[in-house]
Amino acid sequence: MGSARMNQRLRIILFSVAGLALALLLAVFIAVHVVLQPERFTQLLQAQARRVGLELTLANPASPTLWPSPALELSGLTLTAHGATAPMVAASRGRLVLPWHTLLGGETVISRLELDGARIDLGALTAYVDSLPSRASTASATLPTIDAGFSITRGTLLRGNRLVLSNVAVEAGRLASGERFPFSLSAHTADGTPYTVDLKTTPNLDAGILSLGDVALHITSDPAFSADLAGEATWNGGADIGAQLAGKIVRAGGESYDVVTSVTPASQNEPLSIALRLDGEKDHADVRLPPLEISDWWASFNKGGPLTLPPVRGSIQADVIDSGSFHVEGLRIEASDAPVAASSAAPSAPTKKP
Repeated sequence: MGSARMNQRLRIILFSVAGLALALLLAVFIAVHVVLQPERFTQLLQAQARRVGLELTLANPASPTLWPSPALELSGLTLTAHGATAPMVAASRGRLVLPWHTLLGGETVISRLELDGARIDLGALTAYVDSLPSRASTASATLPTIDAGFSITRGTLLRGNRLVLSNVAVEAGRLASGERFPFSLSAHTADGTPYTVDLKTTPNLDAGILSLGDVALHITSDPAFSADLAGEATWNGGADIGAQLAGKIVRAGGESYDVVTSVTPASQNEPLSIALRLDGEKDHADVRLPPLEISDWWASFNKGGPLTLPPVRGSIQADVIDSGSFHVEGLRIEASDAPVAASSAAPSAPTKKP
């Protein structure tokens, strides 16, 4: 008799627990659909895109999910500039990750954006940027705050139908003034060469001046080389950009080079330029590169213009240069304003004397 009553009580407890669990699941299901409101989020994202001249479309309505965290699943996402035919970004899948307090009635914010299988058209992106209103040359620096981190997996960078980068993976944290910002990129070039870039810096925007402090930059192309640079940079708006970085490059086989580089802002008489000093046991370079002039030279070369030397100023000395089928020995170059001492505008670094 006592055993029967105990079994009955146990069944009542089990049914009560199961009922409570079912009620909780039902409440969560309602919260996911009512609080997250996929349709509202889709309309909100589309409205934000239209404000900056873009059109966001989805192959299917956004769907909510709880695992491993509250999120909205996006399927067949495309982002196209108004009036354009080719999308700037097309991704097979996307996720808008939301904080848990959103389900409890808190402020609805996005904590992370994830894109999978993204195809980015560099030509369409450039055309969109060119269509934006130009900023005055005297305008102050700005920092586009990114409240949510973002990631891209299995990405591809194209220019029209031409492959630029494949197997692109990007990880970035929150971008805000005064906070450490981590960024990493890995990809393969069209010929299959792998590259990875890891950047950490602390941006600060104050009185229209953007400074990037404690820059730590690591670049590798395994097994060809690895580079580690540290320094700082500033942007006062327009072409008023300055930077100083120093560190080492190590090539396959262990050969190392001391590197010092600096960016000099444009002035009334001189364009924006990058000074680079490289010192190894047998190879040395002390050059100045004007990015805008080099861009114009490359554009002319690609359009079939006359073959001319690139606008590089300085000196280069290398015993041997090997690049695939390209082999040069005893290279010596002296170009116009040679040599330009990058170290005069950059932090000091140990160098090896010839």
